[in-house]
Amino acid sequence: MSQIKEMHMSQSDSFTVYIGTYTSESRLSRRAEGIYRFSLDTRTAALTLQDVTAGIANPTWLTLSPDGRALYAGSEVRKHGRRSGGAAVAYARDPLTGALTRINDALTLGAGPCHLSLDPTGRLLMVANYVSGSLTVFPVRADGGLEPAAQLIQHAGSGPVADRQEGPHAHCVVPDPTGCFALAADLGIDRVLVYRTNVAERRLEAAEPPGISLQPGAGPRHIAFHPTGRWVYVTGELNSTLAVCAWDAERGRLELVQVIGTLPEGWQGTNYPAEVAVTPSGRFVYMSNRGHDSIAIFAVDETTGMLTPAGHEPTQGNFPRHFALDPTAGFLLVANQNSDNVVVFRVDDQTGRLTPTGQTAIVPMPVCVRFAR
Repeated sequence: MSQIKEMHMSQSDSFTVYIGTYTSESRLSRRAEGIYRFSLDTRTAALTLQDVTAGIANPTWLTLSPDGRALYAGSEVRKHGRRSGGAAVAYARDPLTGALTRINDALTLGAGPCHLSLDPTGRLLMVANYVSGSLTVFPVRADGGLEPAAQLIQHAGSGPVADRQEGPHAHCVVPDPTGCFALAADLGIDRVLVYRTNVAERRLEAAEPPGISLQPGAGPRHIAFHPTGRWVYVTGELNSTLAVCAWDAERGRLELVQVIGTLPEGWQGTNYPAEVAVTPSGRFVYMSNRGHDSIAIFAVDETTGMLTPAGHEPTQGNFPRHFALDPTAGFLLVANQNSDNVVVFRVDDQTGRLTPTGQTAIVPMPVCVRFAR
């Protein structure tokens, strides 16, 4: 009876929320234990802890398969077992509760895997290894498990910020909406690289041209596509900017059309932009400022994709590493890494405004938020 009730709640009144964490660090009396699973009640906006999946070091980035049957986590470590590099870990999701069961793991052959994504078919898992500045491609088995790495792509180059751009630092890799291409932001070399996705050959192939350069010292971190697939938004972690690029989905080409600041005019201080997301309506772009500790809100021009500042909302915590919109875009959850809390906001899609609900959850060192129905 309780299982039937939980299934009904998950389908009609709540979402499952997974929180990735750093388990190797702590700012509270306790360390994070792994991947935290919450339910978000859409009537009250309350987050309720369901369980924690332990046995994984630093599951900082999470991604779900297109069919929702599997979840993948990056184990962001410099060494895994006796060999250098991190790992990607595959979990099966219980269709009723959302509970996770480990399937297997595979070495990324690179250090510090900080971002994972799947192509739209769910057959290729792509990983960005920050420390080593490389990308790894894994074939996905029919059961959701991972085969050994099929490809390792090593980036090369450097940038003008000596302590952060001494070499390449791949920070994310995401598929375009067509699934024909994948874009990788490399913080260390100030480039967004474009690859063709070859699912049959289980590999990525450099496009021509191979991408674009952003402002020197920008430090591109994360990428979000507009729902129309016409524009791409890229955070500049090192110079507090948001770049707007036009996207040619037929040729796989980017064109820089705007660079806009992410901070209020006159604000002085250290700041590192992190996550970026576009509302399903395509009307607003949100971006997190770590330092200013806010979500920057931008209105989107529906003709050009260019942005106009529409305000900043304090995140009710420190160092907002990541945030996510729920599938209906009614709520936005912010993971404040350095204050160990996840905060729930309501979203007004008419104005872009974010309103704190007063609901929070304590999670040690939260890094990534993922919704599932």
